[in-house]
Amino acid sequence: MPTIARLPDLLISQIAAGEVVERPASVLKELLENSLDAGSKAIQVHLEEGGVKLIRITDDGCGIAKDELALALTRHATSKITSLDDLERVGTLGFRGEALASVASVARLSLTSRERGASHAWKLRGEPAAEPEPAALMAGTVVEMRDLYFNTPARRKFLKSESTEFAHCADAVRRLALTRPDVALSLTHNGRSLFQLAPADAGRRIADILGEEFIGAARNIEAVSGPLTLAGFAIDPTRATDAKDGQYVFVNGRFVRDKIIGHALREAYRDVLHGSRQPAVCLFLNIDPALVDVNVHPAKTEVRFRDSRAVHQFVFHAIQRTLAAPVRAETAPSLATEVPQHAEMATTVAHAPATALAYSQRTPHWEAPRQASLGVAEPAAAAYLAFARAAQSVGQAPAPRPEAMPQFQPTESASQEAPPLGYALAQLHGIYVLAQNARGLILIDMHAAHERILYEKLKAAFDNRQIATQNLLIPAVFSADPLDIAAVEEHSEALRDLGFDIAPLGPNQLGVRSVPALLQSGDPAALARSLIAELREHGITQLATARRNELLATMACHGAVRARRQLTVPEMNALLRQMEETERAGQCNHGRPTWTELTLDQLDKLFLRGQ
Repeated sequence: MPTIARLPDLLISQIAAGEVVERPASVLKELLENSLDAGSKAIQVHLEEGGVKLIRITDDGCGIAKDELALALTRHATSKITSLDDLERVGTLGFRGEALASVASVARLSLTSRERGASHAWKLRGEPAAEPEPAALMAGTVVEMRDLYFNTPARRKFLKSESTEFAHCADAVRRLALTRPDVALSLTHNGRSLFQLAPADAGRRIADILGEEFIGAARNIEAVSGPLTLAGFAIDPTRATDAKDGQYVFVNGRFVRDKIIGHALREAYRDVLHGSRQPAVCLFLNIDPALVDVNVHPAKTEVRFRDSRAVHQFVFHAIQRTLAAPVRAETAPSLATEVPQHAEMATTVAHAPATALAYSQRTPHWEAPRQASLGVAEPAAAAYLAFARAAQSVGQAPAPRPEAMPQFQPTESASQEAPPLGYALAQLHGIYVLAQNARGLILIDMHAAHERILYEKLKAAFDNRQIATQNLLIPAVFSADPLDIAAVEEHSEALRDLGFDIAPLGPNQLGVRSVPALLQSGDPAALARSLIAELREHGITQLATARRNELLATMACHGAVRARRQLTVPEMNALLRQMEETERAGQCNHGRPTWTELTLDQLDKLFLRGQ
C-alpha cells in the first residue's frame, strides 16, 4: 500500500477549486462578493468569451495594502472572520478565504489595488514567488482573471458554449445587483455594454433587473415576526408562467436556493396556481445571523436554519396572507397584454345594450343596472337567496338586494364608493357574467368564481366543524358496486362529519339522504360518487389530513353553478358581492383566473377612439 504523504499546495488548491470554481459565473460571483464586502459603491465588470478568456472587475472599495496582497492569494486567508464566534454570526458575503487562491490555481490571476491613503497602487500576479510592483490606479481594486482552466484542460472541456457561460455570468451580476441597489453596476461583454445600473431604491432596482412587467404583475410582501423580516414581491397567481428560473430569494443579502423556503412558496401558492405554473418571487429574508448557518457548502448558496419550521411557517403565512387578500379595485387583473388575443370577445361586448355600456368619453358615468334595460323579468326572492343562503350558513349577512343598491353619479368620490367588481349587466353564452365598475368592464367566469367561494366556505366550516346539512325530500339513488357500499358502511361517521348521509338501499344501490347546505344546488349523486372514489383511493385518514383540501375542492367543483345555467341579475350581483368578500377570489380551485378587467382606456384602444 502506498505511503501517506501530504499533497503539494498547488494540487490542494486545485482540488478546492473544483468546489468553488465550477464555471466562469462562479468566479464572477466570488469576486463581486469581495468587492461588495470592501464597501464599493461602483463596480465595473468586463467579460470576454463568456468569461472564459477574461473576467475583469474594477471597484472603488477600500483596497488592499501592499503587504497583504500576497496573503490575499493564499488559502483560508481573510479579513472577515477571526474566531469561531465570528463564523457563527457571519455578516459578510464572503468569509471562507478560498476564492482568490482557488481562482489563482486554475487561471492566470492578477490583483491591482490601492489602499485608501496610499501614494499609489500595487499589482501582484498570481504566480509562484511573484513580488508586488507599482501600478497606476485611482482607488479601489482591479481583479483580472484570464484563461480559465488553462492548466487543467480536462476541466475546460466541461464548459458550455460562450453564450451559455455568458448567460450564467449575467445572471450572477443581476442577483448581486438585486441585493445591493445602492451600488452602481455595469456589465460589458466582448467590448459591448450590456447594461449600466445607477444607484436606486429597492423597487427601482427590482424593476430594472426583473422588468416593469414583473412589478406590475406582483404583489408587495411585508412581514415582521420577532427576529424575522420578509420584504419583496410575489407574482400574482394569474400572471404566473411555466418558467422555473424566476425565484430570487435572499437571506441576509445572500442569494440562496433553500428547500425550506421553496416548500413554503409551493404551499402558499398551492390553491391558486394552474397546472405546472411556477411562482415568480423576489424575496429578502432578514434573520439574526446567529440563527442561520451559511457555512454549509463552499459555493455559499445553501443555508441551514436553527429553527427551520419557524422560518417555513413565517414565509408561508406571509405570502399566503398576501395572496388571500379580498378583491380590490387597484389589484384588478387586466387584459392589457392580451388585448389582441381577445379582440373577438371585446367585439361581442361592444354589442351589449347601449344603455348598459354608456359612459362619457373620459369621466366614468354609470349606475346600478336596471333589469328593464336588459330585458330581465323581476325575479322572485327565492332566486336571489340561491347564492345568499351560502353566506347565511356560516353566519354572514347576505349581499344587499339590487333594488337597495345606490345610484352612482359622476362625482369625484364615485370610484371610492363603487364596489370593486361593480354591478352585473348580463350573461354571455351562459358562461360569463358581464359587470360594469368605475374603471370599465369586468368579465367573470361564474362557475370558477362560485367554485372558489364554495371552497373557502367549506374550508372554514370544516375547520370549525360547522358544516350545515340539507336533508333531501327524495333521496338521490344511484348504482354502486359492493366495494363502494362497503366503504360507505365502514366510514358512515366520517361521511356525516362532511355533511353527507349516505346509506345502502339494496345490494347494488346507495341513496343520498342529505348533503352539505353549501352544495345543495349540485348533483347529490355525482357528489357522492366523487367522495366515495376519493375515500376508496386514499382512505379516511389521508382525506382528513393531507388530502383534505383536495377533497373539499372536488366537492366545491361539483357543487358550483354549472355553465349554461341562466342567472338573474340579483343572482349575479350576489355572486359579485361574495367574490369581493372571499379570500383568493381571483383564482378558482385549479388556479385558473376567475375574473378579469377591461378598462375604458383599453376599450378606447380597441376601437381607435381619440386616434
